[in-house]
Amino acid sequence: MTKFVLTFGAIAGIIVCVLMMATRPIWIGENGEMDMQLGEVLGYISMIVALSMIFFGVRSFRDNHLGGAISFGKAFQTGLLITLVASAIYVVGWMFYYNASEEARQFPEQYMDYLIAELKKSDASQTEIAQKTEELIQFNELYKKPLVRVGMTLMEIFPVGFVISLLSAFLLKNAKQE
Repeated sequence: MTKFVLTFGAIAGIIVCVLMMATRPIWIGENGEMDMQLGEVLGYISMIVALSMIFFGVRSFRDNHLGGAISFGKAFQTGLLITLVASAIYVVGWMFYYNASEEARQFPEQYMDYLIAELKKSDASQTEIAQKTEELIQFNELYKKPLVRVGMTLMEIFPVGFVISLLSAFLLKNAKQE
């Protein structure tokens, strides 16, 4: 199983990192202005595309190693392990990019400004806006700490992989045909 997990996890991790960089010009303008909504959509589409490798990895493991039969639990476990490998590569990719790029280091501040602007457009009270703004400022300070940044980056991709692992396990589980 290790070979399948590492192979398909690495492919998924590399795909998501490549797509993260390839989509930047689409949602970040030449002037550095970021379209946050488009960035979120493209980010999650990239994750779904990359993490589709979970399905192919579980199927390959089932067909090539288990003789065509796999339980839901074993399929889910395999999917989660692929997710962990892909997530680790994604986190390393983001940390490298964050440390190498001024643009990436400015992202948390720009995202905070975007969230505050969206909040001001809503029907939130001034008290709610002030409270949420303070929370965002505190979060922005926390995000400067590498371990917090690692955890937050992991929580971007892991839930997507968890869901895809569940779906893949459900679709690929089968009992051995007699």
